[in-house]
Amino acid sequence: MRRGIVQTKEAPRMSDNKMYLLLRDEKIEEFNALHKEGEKCDLAGLDFRGLDLRGIETDVIDFSNAYFRQANLAGLNLTSCNLEGASIGGANISGTYFPKELSSDEIMMSLNTGTRMRYGT
Repeated sequence: MRRGIVQTKEAPRMSDNKMYLLLRDEKIEEFNALHKEGEKCDLAGLDFRGLDLRGIETDVIDFSNAYFRQANLAGLNLTSCNLEGASIGGANISGTYFPKELSSDEIMMSLNTGTRMRYGT
């Protein structure tokens, strides 16, 4: 770390969590079936870079501090997800619904520059 720079967020990471591995392999139907059955999925802070996540059931998932660079999030309903600190740089967000706590400026800044999104007060 360079002198004078404080890093406040961890870098995105991989996980051996079963649900995460299903998403990494883009096994959307299997993920959705297990999610509907109540399978626990800890997805905060994980790396989803370049994945096609269209069609995942997103009901109440914690994606805080997750990294979605160049991922396909088209058509997802993320309104009940925690996206605090997530980054969507260059992602496909066509038709995606975001939590109302995220301003359009935060979303566009993250999309265009990769910044981490902050919830409004």
